[in-house]
Amino acid sequence: MLENWGRMKPPRILLVEDEPAIADTLVYALRTEGFAHAWASTGQAALGLLSTECFDLIILDVGLPDANGFDLCRQLRSRLQTPVLFLTARQGEVDRIVGLEIGGDDYVTKPFSPREVTARIRAILRRTASAAQTPQASAQAVSLQALQPPAAWDLDEERQRIRHQGIPLELTRNEYRLLRTFLRRPGRIFSRDDLLAAAWDEPEASTDRTVDAHVKLLRAKIRAAVPGSDPIQTHRGLGYSLREEQA
Repeated sequence: MLENWGRMKPPRILLVEDEPAIADTLVYALRTEGFAHAWASTGQAALGLLSTECFDLIILDVGLPDANGFDLCRQLRSRLQTPVLFLTARQGEVDRIVGLEIGGDDYVTKPFSPREVTARIRAILRRTASAAQTPQASAQAVSLQALQPPAAWDLDEERQRIRHQGIPLELTRNEYRLLRTFLRRPGRIFSRDDLLAAAWDEPEASTDRTVDAHVKLLRAKIRAAVPGSDPIQTHRGLGYSLREEQA
């Protein structure tokens, strides 16, 4: 059953799934676990619900009849930070990385156990509740926030935004966390394990290749915003660092 989330009402889940059999199974699982829920069978219907109601988490099927779930997630991320759990028949690592890269919080492939889905929902909600309640509570967080970014960078931790040479960077959550980690310790070499721990909620579920893919995308976004800028340095066999001479 649903645990105590420290709120008066149960978490409200939006299920976006076009296959009635799958939707019925998940709706039953959500109801059994004590979650409030709404169901949309298309992307347009989901957008309509999101324009009038608030949800704590979105379960989003990638293969919708009127939209690609990845594209819909990109659209949502431009105005909402609601956690997203992807459902898909795709099992390739590239698809999984894409889903997480564009702002998804977790990824479940079909066929799946409804109990696994509800367990992942609980895990995501625990993480987001903890992040919302204690962003500045621990001594470690305070000490890290006290560090000033290099002069060429503007790190706005409250709004989770970063500017480079005055230009705002359009970053996903993991890209923001990666770059924030570099900015806090210019010149320090971070191993891939260090970066997974700093930027991912469940580092054990990701791989070194995930870090490499995100760093590659982060470099491309920095170069697109500020042509000629190449602040992230690769150290073979060791990891990555922020170039001090370009800080």
